[in-house]
Amino acid sequence: MQQGFDVLVAGSVNTDFVVPVPTLPQAGETVLGNDLQHLGGGKGANQAVAAARLGARTAFMGCIGTDAFGSARVAELESHGVAVGAIVTDAVRPTGAALILVDGRGENMIAVSPGANAALTPSHVAAATALFAQSRALVCQLEVPLDTVQAALNLAREYEMTTVLNAAPGNPAAASLLAATDVLVVNRVEAEALTGDSVNSLDEARATAKALRNKVSHAAILTLGAAGSLVATSDGVAHVPAWQVTTVDATAAGDAFVGALAAAISRGKTVMDAAPVATAAAAITVGRFGAQQSLPTGEEVAAFLHNPTVATPAVSHHDGKVDSA
Repeated sequence: MQQGFDVLVAGSVNTDFVVPVPTLPQAGETVLGNDLQHLGGGKGANQAVAAARLGARTAFMGCIGTDAFGSARVAELESHGVAVGAIVTDAVRPTGAALILVDGRGENMIAVSPGANAALTPSHVAAATALFAQSRALVCQLEVPLDTVQAALNLAREYEMTTVLNAAPGNPAAASLLAATDVLVVNRVEAEALTGDSVNSLDEARATAKALRNKVSHAAILTLGAAGSLVATSDGVAHVPAWQVTTVDATAAGDAFVGALAAAISRGKTVMDAAPVATAAAAITVGRFGAQQSLPTGEEVAAFLHNPTVATPAVSHHDGKVDSA
């Protein structure tokens, strides 16, 4: 059968309610910010847009409410070239939402209300069998129920799709999904949730990446923020450096990485070859405000890799420490 889509994303779709603030508030503190913005978000939708903007034929499967926010999110996905035929509607729950504060350094605080994302079920996955049959790679996250993610991964395996799991947000129960995962992408916090081991240094990160690689089929990627990422394959653990760029808003950096990685893998690149592309996509994204509107095109990523004029490669943290980005 001819492959109809390069990337199928099964996951969350949210409206991001974003308030820029001078500093992130402490517990009990009120901080006056700038005007509220309503933006498209959700890890699943962001990753679908990231893949599509890089030129991958992309489809999205998720659940929205019957409200105006849900309709707006579907229209946005379509505007980015994402196929939306597998989006379903729940009559009870509202469309998912994220409350986001972004400070002047680009750091953020996020609280997510799943809403209709929690209504995406294994039966919806089964109803989309034809879509799985015509797609190359599946991307999942953890903002929809775990049994739905498991159903999607299992169905993808039946059709010999490459399965990419971004085990975010961190959830120890997601360890049960690793057996059906080809490529795992996690940050430090998410890796600690899966393994129970601390990741506070590069040596600990390498050991954790190797341990996670042994639980999946092909590769495990541990992202380390400004220290880049570690890619663990059957050949060992390799370091992929990041670029030091000015951060405006880090909200969708991880989603840019995952979407770009999946797009490259679906087109035949190895994980090692895809990782620098994904790193460049994330570097561009942090320099822009918002989630989906900050995601780069394929032309922008290619230009950045050819001549990253606003950045210099980062070899590693001088102190050997890692962060959770």
